[in-house]
Amino acid sequence: MPIETIRGEPFNIRFDGPAEAPVLMLSNSLGTNLSMWDPQITEWSRRFRVLRYDSRGHGQSVATDRALSMADLGQDALAILDHFGIEKAHWCGVSKGGMVGQWLATHAGPRMGRLVLANTAAHMGPPELWTGRIETVRSQGMEPLVKPTLERWFSPRFRESDPATVAKVSAMLTTTPPVGYATCCAAIRDMDQRETIRSVSNPVLVVIGTLDPATPPVAGRLIAEAISGSRIVELDAAHLSNLEQPEAFTRAVGDFLTE
Repeated sequence: MPIETIRGEPFNIRFDGPAEAPVLMLSNSLGTNLSMWDPQITEWSRRFRVLRYDSRGHGQSVATDRALSMADLGQDALAILDHFGIEKAHWCGVSKGGMVGQWLATHAGPRMGRLVLANTAAHMGPPELWTGRIETVRSQGMEPLVKPTLERWFSPRFRESDPATVAKVSAMLTTTPPVGYATCCAAIRDMDQRETIRSVSNPVLVVIGTLDPATPPVAGRLIAEAISGSRIVELDAAHLSNLEQPEAFTRAVGDFLTE
């Protein structure tokens, strides 16, 4: 996969689909990489120029031990668009990617088209939870977090029925740079977008996993209530709904983006 230099730092970026099609930018969750979108690419790349990237601190992109904020992650996305001369893009992000999408819709709305905010929240407390994860991963690496994370991310039914997908995500978690995970945890811990997203005027779809313990349905509904005109789709899934319900997720997002 091509490594591009964005503002002097390496980012792993991939394009799929026709060069002349509208751009759809995808942003991964905490602890995964751009391959989390594999089930969606075949369908979405028929109608979009799909731009996906490993978020800072993840996959093959840069991972530096410095304080990060949601603004930093949003500026990364804008810098990638600038690098390729893309003036405007649709957005789809899961979990952390949805948090970045909220920041972009608030601070760079004219650069965004339609936004899909999936399995995400505008605020995630308590701070002690995130600080504890940071301390664990800094002292022990990723391994202690893998099993409990997979249990939050996938329903028991799915973990039993599709062990191959669960194993793939387990490998993503295990190979995420601990410093990258820790600095992005801090960005989530310190985030509060509950009031700022009230200014969003872009069309927004909020995807909720009805079985999601990480960002429960109430968190998605609060986003939808704050953003005027937004709509909700609920899927029978836990946290990574694009993997647990790939066909329904792909269809719902595709329909929303092509209205």
